[in-house]
Amino acid sequence: MNNEIDLSKHKIRTDLAIETLPSMENLDTYIKDEQIKVTSLHVDSKLSQEIGKKEGTYITIEFDDVTDYDNREKVGQTLEEEIKKMLDDKKITPQDECLIIGLGNEKSTPDALGPLTIKNVLVTRHLFLLGTNVKEGIRKVSALSPGVMGNTGIETIDLIKNIVQTIKPSFVIVIDALAASSIERVNKTIQMTDSGIEPGSGVGNSRKEISEQILGIPVIAIGVPTVVDSSTIVSDTINYLLKHLSYIKDNYSRNKLIVTRSNYLEKIKNSNLSKNEKEEVIGMLGTLSEEEQKKLIIEVLEAINYNMIVTPKEIDYLIEKLSDVISSALNNALHKEITNY
Repeated sequence: MNNEIDLSKHKIRTDLAIETLPSMENLDTYIKDEQIKVTSLHVDSKLSQEIGKKEGTYITIEFDDVTDYDNREKVGQTLEEEIKKMLDDKKITPQDECLIIGLGNEKSTPDALGPLTIKNVLVTRHLFLLGTNVKEGIRKVSALSPGVMGNTGIETIDLIKNIVQTIKPSFVIVIDALAASSIERVNKTIQMTDSGIEPGSGVGNSRKEISEQILGIPVIAIGVPTVVDSSTIVSDTINYLLKHLSYIKDNYSRNKLIVTRSNYLEKIKNSNLSKNEKEEVIGMLGTLSEEEQKKLIIEVLEAINYNMIVTPKEIDYLIEKLSDVISSALNNALHKEITNY
């Protein structure tokens, strides 16, 4: 077949900088408590052009579960440590005032991470204004959930700019739900960056960016991917199918075949069929790279308007736990006197 398929016009949607990298080599990564992986990525001007992400530092925290209390506390402590490091890097002192913004639509559960996080943030600015004897180690913090443009009719950045100009905080922290290009990362990844954020960019509804360049003060964005495209699910399923077949082929003859739900993904992760074997199983599709397969699936589903945005059925429970993790980490990182999870 001599005809080539042009997939360059089809973009894989993701808000995660780590998913846009051509290679995972030479990243600053460490493992905490055997279950939490922390990756630091610095995007300079050259890499920014290559991957389409703004210049800045991106911290990615990957974990397996936040529904268990012990796991949730470990993830929260890790996020707290990374927030403190970023505050130090930005030369933000314990006396500097903070404005926390919870982006998203509270009535849409996958998009409610920001508003729900705000509900559990320790707000203290009014205590300082009222002249209350505030305990040493408590920072001046205000919080706001501005809603979405579809409800307010106002660009989110315009609201935030006016609030910043009025109350004059030293820095802003923005919380938002993100989109991923991998099933594995949904509700199992936290990204933090000092490059700001473009609300809705991962789901094709990009609004004006919220960043230091726009507001004139440091902006730290914290987000969790809560949704993926249908095309991602189809593409990942094909990839897992091929790994499953490879695992069976490699282990069946040696009587080491173990197919169970427990840790099965870890067992098949490094299993790969050859290019010829892939072509034998799924035809021409097997000759394409994973990225090309995903772009082809995007082309098909978008042509028939079926590239839906999908979220797990347990999203209500997961969003509640994730918002608890982020709000607790913020409270502990911003106030020296707070140490609760």
